[in-house]
Amino acid sequence: MAQPSYRRVHLIAVGGSIMHNLALALHRQGVHVTGSDDEIFDPARTRLAAAGLLPDEEGWNAERITSDLDAVIVGMHAHPDNPELHRAQELGVRIFSFPEFIYEASKDKQRIVIGGSHGKTSITSLILHVLRHHGREFDFAVGAQLEGFDLMVKLTDSAPIIIIEGDEYLSSPVDRRPKFHLYQHHIGVISGISWDHINVFPTEENYREQFAIFARMTPKAGALIFDQDDEQAQLVSVPSNPDVKYIGYRPHEHVIKNGITSLVTKKDELVPIQVFGEHNLRNISAAKEVCKQLGIKGKDFYEAVATFKGAARRLELVKQSNTSVVYKDFAHAPSKLKATANALKQQFPKRKLVACLELHTFSSLNPAFLPQYEGTFDAPDVAVVYFNPHVLEHKRLPPLSPAQVAEAFQRPDVQVFTDSKQLATFLQQQDWHDANLLMMSSGTFDGLDLAQLAAQVTNG
Repeated sequence: MAQPSYRRVHLIAVGGSIMHNLALALHRQGVHVTGSDDEIFDPARTRLAAAGLLPDEEGWNAERITSDLDAVIVGMHAHPDNPELHRAQELGVRIFSFPEFIYEASKDKQRIVIGGSHGKTSITSLILHVLRHHGREFDFAVGAQLEGFDLMVKLTDSAPIIIIEGDEYLSSPVDRRPKFHLYQHHIGVISGISWDHINVFPTEENYREQFAIFARMTPKAGALIFDQDDEQAQLVSVPSNPDVKYIGYRPHEHVIKNGITSLVTKKDELVPIQVFGEHNLRNISAAKEVCKQLGIKGKDFYEAVATFKGAARRLELVKQSNTSVVYKDFAHAPSKLKATANALKQQFPKRKLVACLELHTFSSLNPAFLPQYEGTFDAPDVAVVYFNPHVLEHKRLPPLSPAQVAEAFQRPDVQVFTDSKQLATFLQQQDWHDANLLMMSSGTFDGLDLAQLAAQVTNG
């Protein structure tokens, strides 16, 4: 890392997805790592335990914070009144949010930051896949587990570049700045802008402004790469600095035949790929532009992208047969929902598509935000929405009725469920001959056994 002086580091909320990966990455670098959390679940629990980093007990304890610590890194799961955080403040120990520490560790590197309301994990994953395929040395911080990478964070002294997935959410409980403002990118990407995180950004204008700030932060001799078909991304990416390269992209030219998507190169060569959908073709174009800036030639990019299987939980194949496929996807925001459902319908136009969405996030369950879903679920032949009323209570949101949810989607035949067993029964009773199933959520449909359901679907 650029800052070798940080040899004793404590992570508050170490059980988080990205935080436990950071703990493991620092441990590999020889840093003495400790951590705390009030609840730690798998896979974080098992992975931390295997490395000897699992806290002896769950909960917060101010005595863990001592003056010999070089740094404390605080995750979003902690609260501003966290006793360990207060103790670090009292002792004057250096406190970082996750993005602040990543910047500190990469000050001497070229920083490539992938931002956007959707697609950023896939674009980041594509870039990492291409660079690794060609033996390039790089560090990274990405929000999903990737095939072939055992950690989601890598920090070294030697890598000249770092690829960062740039989340627009808040940096920490005590730092209300969006994460992607803190990385100070040299090359930035805006994959698209679609209002999200209503609990933090109460208006579309306020949300869009965070991306405008990100765009304006692109430095002299830097590059800003953006989806030129996305009206909001175009708006914030209007060239304003003559010393910055502004690069727009569109979906990569392609053909679809027998359920296989192939890229069409400038030489009219076909490159079969293992992902599909317009959104992924946009992601590929964005990744290609970034790789071009990093010195990867077109033919080398295509050679690598042909073996890319996608990021975990992003339009991930669960099971398939000759007449059916089952996919799961992390999609929950309106733009992601629409893109994923459309992609599967276009890939298999002759098959019936049954698509099921779980409303699970603060925004998706908020009555003020629900109208954003209008028209986003038109592609499936059978559209199903699920939510758990107890989640509303947990998030301290007002009650929602199935009728309210149905009204928001503006689709008269949408099916709305609030009981996961009834949902499972409904799906099991569908005719699965020449039919596909798409399950979309950032949750688990309250423990619905997807493997068992997928087996039933693919058996017809």
